[in-house]
Amino acid sequence: MAKRSQPTWSCGKMSDTPHLKLFNSLTRKKEIFIPKNGNKVHWYSCGPTVYDASHMGHARSYITFDILRRVLKDYFHYDVEYVMNITDIDDKIIKRARQLHLFEEYVKTATDKQIVQKDIILALGDLKKDVEQMDPDKKVMTLKAIEKLTSISQLIEGLSLDDTKLALNEIKDPLGAYLDTLNSEDVPDNSIFESLPRFWESNFHSNMTSLNILPPDKLSRVSEYIPETIAYIETIIKNGYAYESNGSVYFDVAAFDSKPIHHYAKLVPEAYGDSKSLQDGEGDLTTSAVNEKRSPNDFALWKKSKKGEPWWDSSWGKGRPGWHIECSVMASCILGQTLDIHTGGIDLKFPHHDNEIAQAEAYYNNEEWVRYFLHSGHLTISGCKMSKSLKNFITIEDALKNNTSRQLRLAFLLHSWKDTLDYSESTMESAMACEKLLNEFFLNVKNVTRRNDVDKLAIGYSKWLASEIELSKKFSLCKLNVHAALCDNIDTKAVLEAIRECISACNVYLRDCNSSAINHTLLLDIAKYITEILKVFGIKTADEIGFPVSEGNSSNDVETIVTPYLNILSDFRDSVRAIARSIGSKDILILCDKLRDETLPDNGVRLEDADGKPTAIKFVGREAILREKKAKAKAEADKLAEKEKKKKEQDQARAKKEELKKIHPKDLFKLETDKYSEFDENGLPTIDSQGNKISKGLTKKLQKIQSTHAAQHKEYLESIDKI
Repeated sequence: MAKRSQPTWSCGKMSDTPHLKLFNSLTRKKEIFIPKNGNKVHWYSCGPTVYDASHMGHARSYITFDILRRVLKDYFHYDVEYVMNITDIDDKIIKRARQLHLFEEYVKTATDKQIVQKDIILALGDLKKDVEQMDPDKKVMTLKAIEKLTSISQLIEGLSLDDTKLALNEIKDPLGAYLDTLNSEDVPDNSIFESLPRFWESNFHSNMTSLNILPPDKLSRVSEYIPETIAYIETIIKNGYAYESNGSVYFDVAAFDSKPIHHYAKLVPEAYGDSKSLQDGEGDLTTSAVNEKRSPNDFALWKKSKKGEPWWDSSWGKGRPGWHIECSVMASCILGQTLDIHTGGIDLKFPHHDNEIAQAEAYYNNEEWVRYFLHSGHLTISGCKMSKSLKNFITIEDALKNNTSRQLRLAFLLHSWKDTLDYSESTMESAMACEKLLNEFFLNVKNVTRRNDVDKLAIGYSKWLASEIELSKKFSLCKLNVHAALCDNIDTKAVLEAIRECISACNVYLRDCNSSAINHTLLLDIAKYITEILKVFGIKTADEIGFPVSEGNSSNDVETIVTPYLNILSDFRDSVRAIARSIGSKDILILCDKLRDETLPDNGVRLEDADGKPTAIKFVGREAILREKKAKAKAEADKLAEKEKKKKEQDQARAKKEELKKIHPKDLFKLETDKYSEFDENGLPTIDSQGNKISKGLTKKLQKIQSTHAAQHKEYLESIDKI
């Protein structure tokens, strides 16, 4: 008898497994993400220019990149090295530091109020120059500054000199800008240009911590890389892509673009030669460079420092780095000649990022410095452009007064990271609705599972009913959809939609299932999974499931300790309420309601009564309950205000109607001079306000209106006769 052999084994047909794709600005489409060195990801992100308070535009970029970074690191398990720079040498910083210094010195030394008023008037004159030629946004902000200066000028007429000095703080920026036009060369000390960026950098890091944004693995400051910058520029000159002119050094775009392996403006080729963007990129203090350049397309690598500007020694004389060179230098020094990912705001694409690419590729003489360029979308405020330079922005600190860090992050997660996001009341309402959906789900799961008897764990492994099987299928589908969405350019909006559908299925299951037969294990698995995804997105979560009771603490220890006692209290209250109902004691029921509505909420606990079911216990946290109460009170106040408004409008309409009754029918249409100009003997219009004859159809309609009014007028006369 022949020996039997093993049958042929087949793994079956390979399924189409989704691969991570990212929208690459270099190709303007989604590309499969393949780092150059296996699992290692070299990532450089453009950091802030620190000269003012961090605002929601910063939050848009850095929350976005924090989410992307966490997903790559914690979900796809890449080994990410994340580097971010701080721009602490820049034309904006120099101007702001100089203006603040000159303003502070001016206030200290001011002795004559009349001279102060004269200077304000001169500052006003400066502001009014070319105001009509400004772009709409800048014009609006300039007009506001003019209004403020005018107001302060009038106010200080009746103030003492000391009070005048205090009032000048209201016009610090426009007055400082005016003083800078007169005395900019009188600021010789480099230390003046160091203290301002240090202060605002500290503010930036504090804000990032408040938003739960991971700190970079490595942080670089321009001021700390001056020797490296000089050496980098020298190499670019040596390679034939830059030239010295009058103490400054410029990148030779034509020389670079002429080489087969190089291509200038890879990101935005259509912007090539855009003089306005190029000039904006050069900075406000670069005004005399036109005659120094070989071509208007060339840009500064090293700027000759004028009086009143910080400087460092170089082989070309005293100067400072250009804006674009800093990132090329620092990214190269830390991460080498190829970046897997480079991120920044979409407004930096041209010329800043295109110039960065050109500089680095000129330095290395290669053709691929960045593999994937990711740009976060714009942020608008209620549909309007946001601009720090125009003072039209909301600081992160102010935003956090109205919404929590979690709500802000959810708002960003509900939108594509590469598209424009509008920061508005409706956007935040959507985020809060999402937060409530998630939180209520976690609270419901905690409530039904915390009463699970640990001595009867076998109950959790009872035979699954059709409802459990169906819920498990939806959970599996949710995980597949989440993975597919994350692979598809990290589509967090689609992820949250998949989670919402899963939560909806859980809520239906909880509604229809007998409380004693709930499958706690399945619900806990779902809640843990959703918690883990939220954690990957950078939302602070509790140790096991849900959100922390206290926003400053991710531990569930308090809830774990207190829960057994809350269960005892809740069961006791249920028994007392049942007895109170049976004997008809309203006083006892009132005490039970007070415990539910006042005492426990003040300590962060919400009880929810349901007929035929045990009372639900939800450990929400005192801050959250206070916010809920505040929101409910506001909604009720708004509802009452709307009701009062409608009543007032109705009363006004009634009063107007009663007043109209007093008018004689022949005079009714004569009041409408905007519609009619001539009338017949009965007061009916014959000619309209444009000189056209009234049509027969309209005349019939007007006769009917006049007839109805005549009856109302008659009623009015009769009511007077009765008095």
